[in-house]
Amino acid sequence: MQYGENIRLALQGLVDHKFRSFLTMLGIIFGVASVITMLSIGEGAKREAIAKYQDLGVNNIIIREKTLSDEELEEVRAKFSQGLSIQDAQVIQEIVPGVERIASQAEKNTDVRYNDKSVKSTIIGITPDFQAMMNYKVRNGYFINDKHYNERLKVCVLGAGVAAGFFKGEDPIGKLVKIDDQWLEVIGVLESKSLFTETVGELAARDLNTDVFVPLSLFLNRFTRENALSSEIQQITVQLKNSDKLVEASKIINEILRRHHFNNDDYSIVIPYELLKQEEKERQIYNFLLGAIAAISLLVGGIGIMNIMLATVMERTREIGIRRSVGARKIDIMSQFVTESVAISITGGIIGVLTGIVLSLIVSLFTDINTFIKPYSVFIAFSFSVIVGVSFGYLPAKNAANLKPVDSIRYE
Repeated sequence: MQYGENIRLALQGLVDHKFRSFLTMLGIIFGVASVITMLSIGEGAKREAIAKYQDLGVNNIIIREKTLSDEELEEVRAKFSQGLSIQDAQVIQEIVPGVERIASQAEKNTDVRYNDKSVKSTIIGITPDFQAMMNYKVRNGYFINDKHYNERLKVCVLGAGVAAGFFKGEDPIGKLVKIDDQWLEVIGVLESKSLFTETVGELAARDLNTDVFVPLSLFLNRFTRENALSSEIQQITVQLKNSDKLVEASKIINEILRRHHFNNDDYSIVIPYELLKQEEKERQIYNFLLGAIAAISLLVGGIGIMNIMLATVMERTREIGIRRSVGARKIDIMSQFVTESVAISITGGIIGVLTGIVLSLIVSLFTDINTFIKPYSVFIAFSFSVIVGVSFGYLPAKNAANLKPVDSIRYE
């Protein structure tokens, strides 16, 4: 009964002093909304980073041909290094422990044609293990397999962007597209991939949906790159069974390649998982700073609650004296004022949660930043607002409880 009466009085006080209560809540509202919005931005960035590195394979080590000028290439070749080769991949698979799969790829930028249409594309020659290692999914048809590779069949798999440009409302499977002077049969179309918007090592940012995949054996036999000094292949991807061995395996791979390439620095090694962990550390620092800023807003809101509650105690000194004189205990007075403080913080917390959700949606809609609200962020922000209400409402409530009844009744 007592607690119910305290809650009723607290809510009545909010209604009677709407504007003052709203101003008191502003700090809590901004603080809670800031926490939720900042955490949603951080979570969105985290998911985006994970998706990006999953496309590269979190258990993968990527060895990439370095982009060199013609003069640099000639200097490297003069030192007897012919760049990355299929032989390098074979040696790595034989020597490095814990290798589950290995895939080689060669690339060429050229036009792909179908009837009177033409699109700029990257033609990628691959081995059959490529699909499983790089998480590519086929929307129509099927991917390049051992039969295509071993028999050098003239087949290709189109990226979603290439297929959309050529075949609108038309089934692409079985159609012939022309690449350079070669006619290739379309055997599959990939699902759409997110844009690779950042350069990672020697992996340049580009639209993965414009790629066209062919068997590596066919590529090496039928397609030539513009630069005659270029490597046989441009990338070797090594997938390990255990991600804990990535750094150790990369050191072994580096030693193997340095010997094969006569100490020429014509390749780079990228470990997506290590890059993900490094990015995660940087993001944790960033999230901590944002959280600290949001927490300051909540503390400011708490100070506002304390200030208003102290003023309220002074306004209601006679009321407190009358209640004490008719039998109210100190705990009853404390309970009443703490309840009022908590009512302000809870109401502000609810409004702050709704504001934070709306702000997160606005950020996603009107910027390139993806946000994702996790339930724990709402719980943390709201719980903290309640804690602030109890903490900063305690001192005014204690002051009210310690007032002497006789002096309080005489107070003007």
